[in-house]
Amino acid sequence: MKSKTLVSAVSAVAALVLAVGSGALAQAPKHMKFAGTLNDYTPAVGTGPVSVAGPWEVRGHWSMKLKGESGKADFSAELTMERSDQGVILNGKGDFDNNNNNSPTPRNPHTHHITLSDGMVTEIPNGFRVTGTAIITGNGAYPPPFGEPSSLQIDITGATGMPNEVAFSNIAVTFQGKAANHFGTHPINGVVRNDKGDGDKH
Repeated sequence: MKSKTLVSAVSAVAALVLAVGSGALAQAPKHMKFAGTLNDYTPAVGTGPVSVAGPWEVRGHWSMKLKGESGKADFSAELTMERSDQGVILNGKGDFDNNNNNSPTPRNPHTHHITLSDGMVTEIPNGFRVTGTAIITGNGAYPPPFGEPSSLQIDITGATGMPNEVAFSNIAVTFQGKAANHFGTHPINGVVRNDKGDGDKH
């Protein structure tokens, strides 16, 4: 049942990209929904003007909706971030409370909510890409400390959709603009947990 749904998803996204490229909007597929988790680390330091002050552990959930014949998609994510052990050693020492290595302060835990509306969908090898301008909060506040505007590049890829393969398995979110000063310019990786088309019951 799952592999059959994934094959349908592959066909739907392929049809969506074809419709966008050819203007054949009447043949666009149903709406598709994706969800999953992000689970990765930022780099220890940035390059050029980017100053990440990590590595940061990045964890959270995300969801995406392909908007059928429009060739666009909506994306949202809820992330937690805190410095990894290496991040504490490299960048968190100034936050220690009386040299207490067990203090949560040098970890600098915080949250981000991310939304992207009407991102543009394009085809890439083994999947598709969504790009657009994002709204990002820091601990619920907007704009976040690193400022705005920021943009996202979201790549969802996988295998061919043959039996026992997962057509859409991986997500990579690359932050650009002001957000790169905090998240870095390397992709934040994760997994596609499920996908649903109109009428699916799983």
